[in-house]
Amino acid sequence: MTAAAAAWAAAYIVLHPIANALTYDLFRLSRDSHLGSAVNFFLYDTPKVLLLLTGIVFLMGIVRTFFSPESTRRLLGGRREGVGNVAAAGLGIVTPFCSCSAVPLFIGFVEAGVPLGVTFSFLISAPMVNEVAIVLLFGLFGWKTAALYIGLGLAIAIAAGWVIGRLRMERYVEPFVFEIAVGQLDSRESLTWSDRAARGMQAIRDIVGRVWPFVVAGIAVGAAIHGYVPQDTMAGIMGEGAWWSVPAAVILGVPMYSNAAGVLPVIEALIDKGAALGTALAFMMSVVALSLPEMIILRRVLKWQLIAVFIAVVACGIMAVGFVFNLVF
Repeated sequence: MTAAAAAWAAAYIVLHPIANALTYDLFRLSRDSHLGSAVNFFLYDTPKVLLLLTGIVFLMGIVRTFFSPESTRRLLGGRREGVGNVAAAGLGIVTPFCSCSAVPLFIGFVEAGVPLGVTFSFLISAPMVNEVAIVLLFGLFGWKTAALYIGLGLAIAIAAGWVIGRLRMERYVEPFVFEIAVGQLDSRESLTWSDRAARGMQAIRDIVGRVWPFVVAGIAVGAAIHGYVPQDTMAGIMGEGAWWSVPAAVILGVPMYSNAAGVLPVIEALIDKGAALGTALAFMMSVVALSLPEMIILRRVLKWQLIAVFIAVVACGIMAVGFVFNLVF
């Protein structure tokens, strides 16, 4: 494992000179040309993002061997609002979650006695403040951006869950959810570190193997923006001077679907071209946290009134984050 980590670090260090050599020496593209800029962006960002993604997925695959949906339910069951919202948001970062698991997780939490608002804190935190977004933000924009994103993302999850809990909207949960008795499965296993490392490798195969086309597609879009979109145009549309750009970015992001790994390279290119960081991140957060497929899946257990409140509360929180980032950076 030590040798693999050293090889990973060495590969990451040499990415930039290799991308430059391929673009400007082997392909003989001009550094000042649109095509040269786009190709260099693609050749550098593709392996960089995939390396970051592979490393963090492996580590989180090991971390997740210490958690399961059942253990998460046990940790949150019986928690009061407030403390429960904080605990749920924190657990959302490290516990397994995807849109397809939204319904069984929701049913399991309700059956375990987890308050509705606490459940929503988990459902908001898990996709939005996930390890992929955090590590890619750190790699692309630095630790200050990543740290502020974590703090504000958790604040959204905690506050939105608390607000939804205060509204007492249990009547907008489909009645059958309260009638289901979910089995009390216990998935605790006695695993060696070799077993956990094997789970990490399996996570790489499952997750990276599934999302890499989105990553490459996102980087290709980002490369085109980086090479061909005029900086003044992007600054005018998504720059700090356009006060309306943050809510517009959130509205645009809600019906779209991607994941953090696929959308972050696009965000990087937008920022390079003059887009305000807060506006770009607000777009990313709305795409990741309020994806249309997840809303359709949640409709199986929630009525539209509660889904609409969920979208409105989270969207307001994301807009607040966008404005804060624009003020700070």
